[in-house]
Amino acid sequence: MRTYIFTFLISSRLFIHPYELMSKVCHLCVDQQRLTDPQADKARVRKIAPKILQLLTEWTETFPYDFRDERMMKSLKELTHRLSSGDELYRKAVQQMTQTLIRKLTTLSQYEEALAKINSSVTDRLTVLKTKPQSIQRDILTICSDPFVLAQQLTHIELERLSYIGPEEFVQAFVQKDLLDNDKRCFSDHKKASNLEAYVEWFNRLSYLVATEICMPVKKKHRARVIEFFIDVARECFNIGNFNSLMAIITGMNMSPVSRLKKTWGKVKTAKFDILEHQMDPSSNFYNYRTALRGATQRSITAHSSREKLNIVFSLLIKDIYFLNEGCANRLLNGHVNFEKFWELAKQVMEFMTWKKVECPFDRDRKILQYLLTAPVFSEDALYLASYESEGPENNMEKDRWKSLRSSLLNRT
Repeated sequence: MRTYIFTFLISSRLFIHPYELMSKVCHLCVDQQRLTDPQADKARVRKIAPKILQLLTEWTETFPYDFRDERMMKSLKELTHRLSSGDELYRKAVQQMTQTLIRKLTTLSQYEEALAKINSSVTDRLTVLKTKPQSIQRDILTICSDPFVLAQQLTHIELERLSYIGPEEFVQAFVQKDLLDNDKRCFSDHKKASNLEAYVEWFNRLSYLVATEICMPVKKKHRARVIEFFIDVARECFNIGNFNSLMAIITGMNMSPVSRLKKTWGKVKTAKFDILEHQMDPSSNFYNYRTALRGATQRSITAHSSREKLNIVFSLLIKDIYFLNEGCANRLLNGHVNFEKFWELAKQVMEFMTWKKVECPFDRDRKILQYLLTAPVFSEDALYLASYESEGPENNMEKDRWKSLRSSLLNRT
């Protein structure tokens, strides 16, 4: 029953807005009470109340962010009032459900405020270098020289960001544009998929941080040391089960400004990196990656500790959900809802719901976390400039770009 309710609630928003669905549930409950005989009225309410309560409990627990919409909260109050007044039995359950919901929404608001604070403090590294060069002499190796510890702190960030993503955000991120166009009020009055976006932004930030740390040092030997360090961090992420940070690190190392540093890479022992790249090979729909994931998933099923249950595979999940949504119609040829599609969608999102509940088994290190989240990073142009400054342009196209970047970013001819 729970799986059915979850599937219904996650897929229904492709056809009807949550507040409209809630309004219909509300009307259904009101209709049940429009009786002249008070005793018959109470009996009917008792009959329908457990089902309504189960639906509301699942809804508030699994999709709490729907209730940031005032219309949802209004209907919820009306419904819970009817359930409570109908029978003392339900008063306590309703009270507990409402308190849990308010607690979740408060925690979400605090998290979003903290994120906004972090984002507002992040600056462009080149700007800082030009104005206060002494203020960012630190690099990742001065903050943390142990790859295992850094992989642990990355896992803290991953799990925290994962835990705030609502399951409905996966559907809302891919919701059909015509539905949105029909009613622009739909998601304009509450955040559509902001926690999902924040998670994707974190992936991009980590990739750019890795590329910045590699391109930044003046000396080739130092750059090679940073590359080797990140290879070790990526390997530790793989061993932990933090596949998302692993993918972000490899993405950063494969960015053009980094990959073009041939003299630097010549000093790096790349055997470990080659193995990791092989794992991330996108051919055959990430066959190697998926094989490793299946192994990690099997381990997590029989695991006894949080450390063994870790399995962070976000990027691939997004890809799979996107293709499932794009590749299958919402309705069958006879006009019926394609329930098989939504059953599969719900299955994938429920798997995500299991991952996001895992608690991070590692100790937090505030200093390292602060650096990972707020250290200034280069923009794409600044990365290319730093790369050309480290190892000069190899052809006329690169020379032209270098001159252009020096002129626009450093105001030099």
